[in-house]
Amino acid sequence: MKLFLLIFLSFSALYANVYYSKVEPYEIKKISSNVIGVVDVVDENLLGVKLSNKAYITIDSQLDKDELKYTNEKLKYSKATLIVNEEILNNLKMSVIKKRDNYKKVQAMKIKSLVEKDREFYDLVASENSFLSTQKELNSLKTQIADLELRKAQLIRSISDKTLKNSGYTLYSLDVKEGQVVNKGTPLATVVDTNRALLTIYLNFEDVANAKSKVVYINGQKTSYKVDRLLNIADSKNISKYMAQIVIKAPKIFSKLVKIELKDK
Repeated sequence: MKLFLLIFLSFSALYANVYYSKVEPYEIKKISSNVIGVVDVVDENLLGVKLSNKAYITIDSQLDKDELKYTNEKLKYSKATLIVNEEILNNLKMSVIKKRDNYKKVQAMKIKSLVEKDREFYDLVASENSFLSTQKELNSLKTQIADLELRKAQLIRSISDKTLKNSGYTLYSLDVKEGQVVNKGTPLATVVDTNRALLTIYLNFEDVANAKSKVVYINGQKTSYKVDRLLNIADSKNISKYMAQIVIKAPKIFSKLVKIELKDK
């Protein structure tokens, strides 16, 4: 019985399920436009090249840059006005406090006529109204500055989104031409992460349970790789199969078909 079990286990290890996978880039990212504009530059010389800080697509952003300049100027003047108004408000506040104290004193004086007391009252009310009016103007100015800050952030984001770089990725395809008008959601390009590679296989049921603990063989060679990702829910297209992914070092050439076996240690 023991001999039979040993033979069975040896036979199972020898005839492990074989899977095949293409060596794909670790990540494939499809880039779509976040803005509306006219494409200025499409650098086709960068196709197949690992990208750096040089833009491979630029969309016209001159109007955004002009508006950003004016927005910065408005912010500068608005903030300067805010400082002045805050000083005025502080002076008005001290004036109101002083006039309120004076009015209380006048009210208590029997030698002061009703006309004089009313004059002090109206003067106090006028100062309080001036204080409240300035405070209202100050709040309105703060709201205006907040709106300008938001618009500034939107313009900076828009200008940034109109210059595509994706440093560290390799440019795989370009989907627009110079002079083309793009809208939000228009496909622009596809970039890939070739710093690592990914093998995707669809496991049989019997290989799922201990997949992450098994030794990965690639093209018959034992490796130190492990199954990195595993879905324990059957795939919607590959019925009764379970997707597993193995992250490996980047090869010199991608898209090669390799044989993969998962064996017990």
